[in-house]
Amino acid sequence: DAHQLAFPDDSFDAATVGFGARNFGDLERGLSEMVRVVRPGGRVVVLEITTPTRPPLSTFFSLWFDRIVPRLGRLAGDPDAYTYLPASVRRFPDAPALAAILARVGLTDVRWILTAGGIIALHHGTVR
Repeated sequence: DAHQLAFPDDSFDAATVGFGARNFGDLERGLSEMVRVVRPGGRVVVLEITTPTRPPLSTFFSLWFDRIVPRLGRLAGDPDAYTYLPASVRRFPDAPALAAILARVGLTDVRWILTAGGIIALHHGTVR
């Protein structure tokens, strides 16, 4: 359970989540737990899909996620899973907002990079 990690405080040098933070029921609580289990000076890293903001990739991304992915889900017989993915990405904070949340839960020197044309964000910070 990401909201109640079964480890003592300061147990690890780092904690990471890849393409899963957007599935936390309570994003701040899940990130706070990651910070709690990392020793001071350790790192927390979050890799997540984000919505690109600049054309032409933003246009393609919107078309792909809003129209094609749900149709693929219907063809695959699992429309709920294929509508959940785009919806979860749209709900997730953009890169600056996620950086602010990471700082609020106890990280310093929070930074991020956008890769894959702005579709993937990699955030990292240091535990106080």
